[in-house]
Amino acid sequence: MADEEEKHGHNHDHKGIDADAHALEHIHDHDRQFQADIEDNEPEHYELMTYAIKELLVEKGHLSVDEIRRAQEKLDSWQPSRGAKIVARAWFDPDYKQRLLKDGNEAMSDFGVDAGGAKLTVLENTEDVHNVVVCTLCSCYPRSVLGLPPDWYRSKSYRARVVIEPREVLKEFGTDIDDEVTVRVHDSLADLRYLVIPKRPKGTEGWSEDKLASIVTRDSMVGVVNPSVS
Repeated sequence: MADEEEKHGHNHDHKGIDADAHALEHIHDHDRQFQADIEDNEPEHYELMTYAIKELLVEKGHLSVDEIRRAQEKLDSWQPSRGAKIVARAWFDPDYKQRLLKDGNEAMSDFGVDAGGAKLTVLENTEDVHNVVVCTLCSCYPRSVLGLPPDWYRSKSYRARVVIEPREVLKEFGTDIDDEVTVRVHDSLADLRYLVIPKRPKGTEGWSEDKLASIVTRDSMVGVVNPSVS
């Protein structure tokens, strides 16, 4: 991952953004409630296009309403536990972690994960670097690993602020990052998704994979929190 400062135009050609290098205007919206009442908003152009395409596919007999419902049901059934098991394996097995970092799609296939054509890039948090994931344009998200994205991930506030003031946003999640640690913000896109391997907490030496997986949360795999031992 390059350390150079990069412009944040949404051509989605972003490898990693050293957020501390961004001298952008400070946004004074510090409301922890990131998510607007999106269900109360009027549908936008692409939403209307999606509805129209769905109705056309059903009308032409290419899909049935039941097939669409079952596909949605499958999406809704995906849980962050799939990602938690992958992270736990990476903590437990250094060779597997290297496979993940080299080729996320190939390594995640061990767990039956199909990214549907998207490239899954795996990022590792270390003592020197903390990674956090966003999609500044919409809500691109590794659903095959983490399930449905949370409301805060889709909110305009999170998408706008985390690239400008990531440390402040992370503090709102209860995560304080030391000044000497570099914070890198990674912009997801339609054909590129990210998964964060958080730092393994101290005190977990000798734990089984299942026990390790039990402390890995969805938010830690997005990079907004760190796993902890109760």
